[in-house]
Amino acid sequence: MRKVTAFAAGLLFGIGLLLSGMADPAKVIGFLDLAGHWDPSLALVMGGAVAVALLPFTWARRQTRSLLNAPMQLPQKRELDRRLIGGSLLFGVGWGIAGICPGPAVALMLTGYWQILLFVLAMFAGMWLFSVLERQRA
Repeated sequence: MRKVTAFAAGLLFGIGLLLSGMADPAKVIGFLDLAGHWDPSLALVMGGAVAVALLPFTWARRQTRSLLNAPMQLPQKRELDRRLIGGSLLFGVGWGIAGICPGPAVALMLTGYWQILLFVLAMFAGMWLFSVLERQRA
């Protein structure tokens, strides 16, 4: 049941990205182009997502088990550190250069564009490199 729920959540997320236009790199670049023809629609979509998630996250913080009876696993760490800031900067630079982030990349993989496939391969290489560095760190 957990895999079905995870698949349904991912499918809903992907459909939402496609319907909102957030899987379009030109839309993302338009949002990041503060000095040119700025497109605020991404901020509106993000704001709407935060508003929709506020009530479920408030509920989840008070629970010890999920609706599927799994342990509730919400992030506990609240402070900013070098790793969080560095990772955020790296993510933001990559997002700005490519105009796409992991969610839309996965949603667009079936389009067959080589650029998307290259992005996903680079993303997996980065994830692998991170896991190698984390093992060395531990």
